[in-house]
Amino acid sequence: MKYSGIGGQAVIEGIMMKNGDKYAVAVRKPDKDIDVKTDTYVSLGRRYALLRLPLIRGVISFAESMYLGLKTLMYSASFYEDEDEGEPSRFERALERIFGDKLDKVILTFSMVLAFVMALIIFMWLPLFLAGIVRPFIGNETLLSLIEGIIRVLIFILYIKLVSRTEDIKRTFMYHGAEHKCINCIEHGLPLTVENVAISSKQHKRCGTSFIFLVMIISILFFMVIRVDSIGLRLLSRIILVPVIAGVSYEVLMAAGKHDNIFMDIISKPGLMMQELTTKEPDKDMIEVAIAAVEAVFDWKKYEADNFPENVRKPKDEPV
Repeated sequence: MKYSGIGGQAVIEGIMMKNGDKYAVAVRKPDKDIDVKTDTYVSLGRRYALLRLPLIRGVISFAESMYLGLKTLMYSASFYEDEDEGEPSRFERALERIFGDKLDKVILTFSMVLAFVMALIIFMWLPLFLAGIVRPFIGNETLLSLIEGIIRVLIFILYIKLVSRTEDIKRTFMYHGAEHKCINCIEHGLPLTVENVAISSKQHKRCGTSFIFLVMIISILFFMVIRVDSIGLRLLSRIILVPVIAGVSYEVLMAAGKHDNIFMDIISKPGLMMQELTTKEPDKDMIEVAIAAVEAVFDWKKYEADNFPENVRKPKDEPV
């Protein structure tokens, strides 16, 4: 496997793929045609050297991934909005008058802030509260931090299990699988065809699921070391340390994605197992959408020629 630098995410009935400053959103429209939109997004890290420093770059990358992810998600959802929505409500008209052309950006910013706050409450504060219930019976702070971390992982698994029961999320997880399969196909030197993508693995070391799992595991280590007495300071620490934990997790994830060795394989294994919850096997139509998104931003033929000059192929029945 050779690192390609391409990454992406699943959206509503489609996939976003990003390579450098260029990204593409491919969506299977209701009429079954594939719409492909390309655009550019220059990372803050490309503009300011300070933001490319280790740890800092992870926080920036995480924030920008949220922004671009929500933006492309909203774009894909626009193809499936109800055409019979009727007249805008009084509240919607008021928002349009106040914000005008900036309304979409306002909604996007609000969605990002709301998503962050909800994630903080569900995955940071709730485990702290639940672990606090047994605090009077357990005097060991290290053990309490471990219990809090285990609760955090269990909440995450339960959350994924619950949301995956809806048909839309199931299909999104199938597109997520198609995204991974395309990247694995490219990084193992196979021509980007429906057949080769189909036999590729739906798990990838640089997946966002693995990142979230790393955040939860690394947070256990941080909270074992950094201890405060009052509940207020404990709540505050869960906010203040989020950027630090995210930065460390990003560095580990990138190292795992770029290096193929036993040590990195061991570190990546739990995250890859967790991807069994968030990726599903895609159908042929979904793979076609994923390929369209890749080809809009990435010259896989040149990549193959540069990195696999001998054009080595794996057997057709061997997942890559």
